[in-house]
Amino acid sequence: MKKFLNFLFFFLLIFFVDQYIKYLFLSGFEWHSRCISLTLAINKGVAFSWFSFLGEWLKYIQLILIIILLYYFYKEKIINNHPIVSGILFGAAFSNLLDRFIRGGVVDYVYWHCFFDFAIFNFADVMIDLSIILFAYFYFFGKISRKVA
Repeated sequence: MKKFLNFLFFFLLIFFVDQYIKYLFLSGFEWHSRCISLTLAINKGVAFSWFSFLGEWLKYIQLILIIILLYYFYKEKIINNHPIVSGILFGAAFSNLLDRFIRGGVVDYVYWHCFFDFAIFNFADVMIDLSIILFAYFYFFGKISRKVA
């Protein structure tokens, strides 16, 4: 039960923090510096606006993929073994998915433009990347079994 509560807490924390930050930008917040601009953009695709040609289908495809991934995490006990990182991943994923259903695309706002242009992204994207890095770490370094001969 404690692990489920950890999962739920981090899911809700990431989800609501991300939605609140997006609300600020939807309300008109902007900030610009020499290298970073914090400005509203609605991304109709995924990373680097890929797959934007799918239009309305993209949100349903992502919904199905997230549900399949959630089922896999549950079935393989990944959520039970890593409830905090799982909560971060799914809280961020569902926050971006909610944007697609309500706003027609993901609300992005961090734009790096110093020396080179980089994709515009948001807090949820960073949390998804962080969770993937942590899962990779757990996969390669966290499950070292030592068999005794």
